[in-house]
Amino acid sequence: MKSVLILASSPRRDGNSYRLANAARRGAQEAGNTAELLFVDDYVRHFLRDCRQCRGKEGECTLEDRFSELFLEHYLPADGIIFATPLYWYGMSGQLKTFLDRSFCYYAASHSNSAENASRMAHKKIGLTISSEESYPAAPLGVVHSIQEFCRYNQCDFVGVVQGIGNKRGDVESDPAKPIDAAFRLGANLFNTLYTDYRMETERRGSVWDNAIS
Repeated sequence: MKSVLILASSPRRDGNSYRLANAARRGAQEAGNTAELLFVDDYVRHFLRDCRQCRGKEGECTLEDRFSELFLEHYLPADGIIFATPLYWYGMSGQLKTFLDRSFCYYAASHSNSAENASRMAHKKIGLTISSEESYPAAPLGVVHSIQEFCRYNQCDFVGVVQGIGNKRGDVESDPAKPIDAAFRLGANLFNTLYTDYRMETERRGSVWDNAIS
């Protein structure tokens, strides 16, 4: 049994992003894992500032909200993470962007526990759900690229993306592509989804799948 944290970053508590996030939570639990769904804006109230100006004497963050609780007690212990965001101006929500920005304060060299925090950031399985009104394929690519680079930097595996189309609350449930089902599968298969990221020196077989027909 592994642990999954789903971070819902929309300010709406019953919108399309939440519905995708909750489907992923149910999928993770159905697969026998523990899963918790948290809302980022319950914990994060302040944007990133200049750490050189606002760090405490022991290197701690002095911004007064619950970010450290979310990051240290929920994010770092989790084996897998699913980020859930609406598409805002072709990017992620401000809440999620602030979470990612502020995480750096805890593994930057100026933090007293940076080495341990950095090691615990690595080797997680990461998934992403996006709700958007626009359906053309390039609309969410900015979000996908940001999460991809976040994972690359932190040595995590970015294993899947689900996009649901909708605007009014609950619209994604009417999307004929069935993103609710896809989000459920993302949660259920987070730890056993094939992840490959080839390099020139990577050893590669002729077939990706063991049971492929020759």
